[in-house]
Amino acid sequence: MSDTAVRSRKPSVHTLPVTGTLRLKSPAETWYKPALSVVVASGVPNLLLYSVDRLDLVMYTMAGSLCALYGHNLPYARRAHTVVRVILGMVAGLAVSLVAAAATDSTAVLVAVGAVLAAVQKTFCDATRIGPPGNVIFTFVTSAALFAPQELGQVPGHLALALAAGAFSWLVTVCPALWRREGPERRATARALDAAAACAADPGSRTRHAAAAAVQAAWQSLLAAGRPTPVRQELERLVVHAERAVAGSAACGPRTADAERLRAWAAQTRARGPVPSPRPAPGTVEQLFGIEAERAGQRIRRGRREARRRLLRALGPGSPVMPIAVRTLVGCALAGYVSSALGVGRPYWAIVTAASVYQPNLSLTWSRALQRTVGNLVGVLVFAALVPVARTGPLALVLCVLCFNFAAEALITRNYWLGSVAVTPMALLIVEFAGFHPAWELISDRALDTLVGAAVGFLVAVAVPNRRAGGQVERALAATGEARARAEKVLSDPAADALTLETARRRLTSSLVELRDASDVAAGEWWQRALPEEDMLAAEQAGHRTLAATAQRQGLITLPPADGAA
Repeated sequence: MSDTAVRSRKPSVHTLPVTGTLRLKSPAETWYKPALSVVVASGVPNLLLYSVDRLDLVMYTMAGSLCALYGHNLPYARRAHTVVRVILGMVAGLAVSLVAAAATDSTAVLVAVGAVLAAVQKTFCDATRIGPPGNVIFTFVTSAALFAPQELGQVPGHLALALAAGAFSWLVTVCPALWRREGPERRATARALDAAAACAADPGSRTRHAAAAAVQAAWQSLLAAGRPTPVRQELERLVVHAERAVAGSAACGPRTADAERLRAWAAQTRARGPVPSPRPAPGTVEQLFGIEAERAGQRIRRGRREARRRLLRALGPGSPVMPIAVRTLVGCALAGYVSSALGVGRPYWAIVTAASVYQPNLSLTWSRALQRTVGNLVGVLVFAALVPVARTGPLALVLCVLCFNFAAEALITRNYWLGSVAVTPMALLIVEFAGFHPAWELISDRALDTLVGAAVGFLVAVAVPNRRAGGQVERALAATGEARARAEKVLSDPAADALTLETARRRLTSSLVELRDASDVAAGEWWQRALPEEDMLAAEQAGHRTLAATAQRQGLITLPPADGAA
C-alpha cells in the first residue's frame, strides 16, 4: 500500500451515554493543591469576619477567595500573572453585578445582565485557555451578586473586600514557590515521561497523540518558567528523552525497556529528591539546552504580544469560540426567564447551571448536563441532612462551608457530578451568611433551577449549531500541511543546524496535536458537514513519518533496516 493510501475511519454515531458519563476516575495527582489553597484563602477572611460579627459580608470576600482555584498547573512565574488577571476579571464582573443590583429590582433586567456576563466570561476563558475551573466560578459569583440586596453607596466597600481577599488568594497560590520553585515544571515533565512510556509500550494513534500533547505541555511549562536553573536544564533533557521515545515508537514499534526507564524517571521527577540526570539523548547538542533556556524570557515577552494577537483572533468574526458564546448567552437568558416564570424569586442558579453545561461540542455538553443534574440533586439532599448542624451557630456555618470547599476540589477530579455534590450545599450555605431562609424553599428552588438550567441549556445547544467546528479542522489540516512542508524543506537542507531542526520538529508536533484536538471537538458536534476523515488520517500518518525522519536526522533515534537490506 502506498504512503497516501489510508482506510477511512468509521463515521461517528451520535449517542447520549449515561453510565459512562457518571463513572468515577482516578483522582488527579495534584487534587489537594487547589483544595488546600481555597480552604486557606477563604478560611482566613471568613474567620476574620466571624471575629467582628460581619459574616453577612462573606459573599464579597468569597469572590476574591475563589480566585485561589486557578493556575495550579502553571509555573509560578506564569501563575503570578494569570491569577492577577483572574482577580481583576472577577472584581470587574462583580462590579457590574453590584451596580446592576443597586440600580434595578427587575428580574428580567438582572437575568439579561447575568446572561451577558456569563457569555463574556465563557468567551474570554475559552479564548485564553485559562484552564479549570474555567468560567463557572466567575458566573457563580456574578450571578449570585445580581440578586443580593445592594445599595449603590455600598458597592466600593464590597469591591474593596473582594480585592483584598483576592490579594490574599494571590499570596496563597504563589507562596509554594518559596520551597519548591520548579514544582509545576517537574510535574509537567513527569506527565510527559509517563505519556511517552505508555506510547513506547503500546504505540498507537491515541497514545501517540497523548504523548505528543504531554511533551508539548512540558515544553510550554519550561519556557514559561522564567530564567534557567540547573534543575530546569535537567528537566529539558528529560523532555528530550520523552520526545525520543515518542519518535522511536512511531518508527520502531513497542520498546518495553524504554517504557520502564521512562516510568522510573517520571517517579523520580515527581518525588522531592534530585531530578534524574540521564546521559544526553544521542545526537543532542548540549549547548541547545542552555540556548533554549536563555531564550525562554525573550520567548515569553514575544509570547505576550502573540497572546494578544491570538486573543483578538479568537474573538474575531470567524472564531470557533463564538458559537459557544452564543449558546451561553441564549441558554442562560432562557434558563433564567423560565425559572423566574416558574416562581423562583432569584433564578441565578439556573443561569449558573446553564453556563456550566456548555462544553466544546454537543456530546460533551450532554455529558456535563447529566453530571450537573445528578450532582446538584444529590447535593440538595446533602444540604437537607446537614443544614440543622450548620444552623447551630455562626462558627459551625463557617466550618461547614470550609469543609465543602475542600470536598468539592477533592472530589471533582473523580467526576464532575461528584464534585457538584459538595458544591451545591456549599453554595446554599453561603446564602445563609446573609440570613436564614426556609430550608424547604432553598431546596425546592435549587432543584427546580438545576432541572431548568440543564434542560434549557442542552436544548439551546442542540438548537444553536456550531458549524465552525468543521472549519477549524480544515484550518488545522492546512496548518499541519504547512508545518510538514517546512520540516521537509529543513530536512532536505544538509546545512540545517540543530536549532532549525528542533524548531521545525516542535512546530510540526504542535500542529499535529492541534489537528487531533480539532478532530475530537468536531466529531462530537452533530449538525455539520462530513469531516475529511481520510485527509486527517493521512495528514497524521505523514506528519509522524516526517517527525521520525527529523528525529533520525537529529540522531535521537536509529531506524531499523528495511526488509531485505544487507
